[in-house]
Amino acid sequence: MSAPNAGDTAWVLVCAGLVLFMTPGLAAFYGGMVRTRNVLAMLQQNMIALGVVSLTWVLVGYTIAFGDDAGSGLFGNLELFGLADLKVPPAPNLHVVDGRITIPTLAFVLFQMMFAVITPALVTGATAGRLRFGGWVLFLAVWSVVVYAPIAHWLWHPGGWLAKFGTQDWAGGLVVHASAGAAVLAVLLVVGRRRDWPHTAAPPNSIPLTIVGAGILWFGWFGFNGGDGLQANGLAAQAVLNTHLAAAAAMLVWLALERLTDGHSTVVGAVSGAVAGLATVTPTAGYVNAASAVAIGALAGLVCHFALKLKYLLRLDDALDVLAVHFVGGMLGTLLLGLFGNRGVNPLGADGLFLGGGGGLLWRQLVGVVSVVAFSFVLTWLIAAGVQALIGLRVPPADQERLDQAQQGADAYHLGGVTSLTAPGAPRRRTAAAPAGEPAVPSGQRVRVVTALLEPDPAANSADLRDALLRAGAISVIVSDAAVATTTPQASLLPRGYWQDQPLAARLRVTVLVGADGVAAVLDELDRMGARRSDTFVQEAERVQS
Repeated sequence: MSAPNAGDTAWVLVCAGLVLFMTPGLAAFYGGMVRTRNVLAMLQQNMIALGVVSLTWVLVGYTIAFGDDAGSGLFGNLELFGLADLKVPPAPNLHVVDGRITIPTLAFVLFQMMFAVITPALVTGATAGRLRFGGWVLFLAVWSVVVYAPIAHWLWHPGGWLAKFGTQDWAGGLVVHASAGAAVLAVLLVVGRRRDWPHTAAPPNSIPLTIVGAGILWFGWFGFNGGDGLQANGLAAQAVLNTHLAAAAAMLVWLALERLTDGHSTVVGAVSGAVAGLATVTPTAGYVNAASAVAIGALAGLVCHFALKLKYLLRLDDALDVLAVHFVGGMLGTLLLGLFGNRGVNPLGADGLFLGGGGGLLWRQLVGVVSVVAFSFVLTWLIAAGVQALIGLRVPPADQERLDQAQQGADAYHLGGVTSLTAPGAPRRRTAAAPAGEPAVPSGQRVRVVTALLEPDPAANSADLRDALLRAGAISVIVSDAAVATTTPQASLLPRGYWQDQPLAARLRVTVLVGADGVAAVLDELDRMGARRSDTFVQEAERVQS
């Protein structure tokens, strides 16, 4: 038996860590694009996969995926249940993956575990705002065993029927993206649409969080695609380079299309294109050269961008466009391998149509796509329908807009427009409060209350706002958030080129207590700050005795 190679083992373990890092990256990527009151729920739906699927993988998922074939090419036997018999016959090669790839089997178990974890987590982007937590946990456990593990066996075990047929999938175009995309189709049929979709859209709560998540995904994808050869060699370098080039090309094409169709090239569009390129190059990363990777990425940016309309054609409420980016990307990359496959890059691969290999590989890739999508869709629908009937998978409609409170009793954010106003001066620790001065108007004397609505931008500096009103004669100033009905709704740009008309516009409500002789000066200051007289009110008031 060969001794484990230290360099290869270290590389695979590093790649396992990179793929693990992708799960919190996916949580942030999705979490930034959902409603403010659903952020914690989205983060938890992704992070819980690390707990649930890790255990199902060790108990039974790994043996179904990579145990000795049961004879049909459909799944492995159960001899490795719970990894209890790794040290006994009849499989001594379990200590080392095989004679050519000498890494400990447990390193391989760990690396593949991370793929099993992130695959079902992709579904959460499509079902945002609709998953009951308990039902989702049960779905994760069953799906990872019944759907994911057999598909992994088909393509990544030498005895799998698609592997023997000649279908190729370097790092998960079929095993990960196509299977998760087909699962999205099935789950959406069970959980249905959000209230009022497609007439209302959910504005993102934090685009910066989404960008951070996308950066983590891009970084982690180097391990996702770079580690699948299980060796630290030139092929790993080629796979990592291909991964990066495809993401870069897809990003630029997506941005160009955004500019042409919407008039803006957005940062959300940039990372959406990059992720589409990453998903599309995944099945090809270890089988094509760098020039082909650029072409694959460019096609991904083009096709996946136009696939955004797919959810409207199918009338499926795919909240964060998982179908367009991951499902279409995974299938597209799998088929493109039939065109760009290059045995000069990887002797274990096959030449595609453009490299003189004829249409044989393309046909085998097409069979793989149809088989994986059909299997995942049917089994996922049965699982989701069963969970819905047993304990419920869809949340009640009343909770869709407040999942964080309904499921966790907490909110992700506690800042409003007023606390976000800027003010001069360095931050400092609080000191003893200065004694309050005598009121400018004696108790019992009548004063005026002036109420106005301001645009947030002109009043962005809280100190300037306060000082100007005090100079005009204000006794006290109160600022609060408000929303006003508009006769002409404000167009708001949403991620990936969508627009939403907002009939309620954000404003600041300023309430000023002032003596009767200072009303005119206060009104003048409010006018200067953009308040309209039609939205400004003056009322008589009386200071009460303290």
